[in-house]
Amino acid sequence: MFENIPSSIKKRMEYLEDLDRKHRTENVPRHIRLRQVPKETGKFLAIMASLAPAGTYVEIGTSGGYSALWIALACRKRGRKLITFEILPQKVSIARETLQAAEVEDVVELVQGDARVYLGNYSDVSFCFLDAEKEMYGECYEKIVPNMTSNGFLIADNVISHEEILADMVAHALSDKRVDSVVVPIGSGLLMSVKT
Repeated sequence: MFENIPSSIKKRMEYLEDLDRKHRTENVPRHIRLRQVPKETGKFLAIMASLAPAGTYVEIGTSGGYSALWIALACRKRGRKLITFEILPQKVSIARETLQAAEVEDVVELVQGDARVYLGNYSDVSFCFLDAEKEMYGECYEKIVPNMTSNGFLIADNVISHEEILADMVAHALSDKRVDSVVVPIGSGLLMSVKT
């Protein structure tokens, strides 16, 4: 997957990496600034998405579309499609440009809106990446887990960097008998839950 990344995807990844660095150094306002995963987290997402069982792939929090590009690599490999949700119009605009420039619109569908409104429509979630406003995590978790397929993955970002905010949700996931969960110290910290 990583040795043969299409040039259109690689070029857009590099553009977003540069834009993210620029946003961080220039203190761009939070609602505009890209908040994307580091490259090692992207690779981890691609690997896990390539191992997920058949079903619906969902991403909650698209931002500029960087993580969606990594997941798209797995979608192409496995013949799957990712549905990604973003609520902020400024980020939706960048994400649309990303999907077009990277030529992944065949495997990634961008939905503008609050994912919590739509999550009940999917009863076969086999892969979910959660990287949105941290206050939403608990509600999203409870909407996703009942709709996950057996052996499906839920991966939530920022559980170490935002440990105080996400402590209750993480503790719940670690004791939830519906899933097997572990905190993985990659990037900002990932909670990985597998439906039992």
